[in-house]
Amino acid sequence: MLDESVGLAAVTVLGVLEQAYFSLQVIYARRKYSVSPPATTGPPEFERVFRAQANCSEYFPIFITILWTSGVFFSPGLSSLCGLMYLYGRFRYFRGYSASALERLDPLYFSAQVLWVLIGFSAVGVFLSFCRFYLQTDLMQQLATAVDP
Repeated sequence: MLDESVGLAAVTVLGVLEQAYFSLQVIYARRKYSVSPPATTGPPEFERVFRAQANCSEYFPIFITILWTSGVFFSPGLSSLCGLMYLYGRFRYFRGYSASALERLDPLYFSAQVLWVLIGFSAVGVFLSFCRFYLQTDLMQQLATAVDP
């Protein structure tokens, strides 16, 4: 199990580093635009950086939870790949939002689609595992048998 989880763990560490980078960008923006804590308002340039970081932080627990659920119950490899795609989308979202509110939209939609794919993988994986464990029915084996008699 540990060998199979290394990709998920690597994506998790990259995600944490990405969150740290976003937080540092807020600190730099505070200094650049003279916005002292605890203020969260200031010039639009600061507010975009602040909101981009806050939005990414709000979704991070959902992402990590669904990444690991998908990886454990569906496929660690596919889940890790989707996780990398999600992090890339969030990075583009952060950079786009920091530049202009409109530039956040395409990366936002991309990362949301990847998140929905991970949610779908998780739901399928948990359902199949539930059937195997509680109903003693391996639906994938039954499907394989039905397709290739």
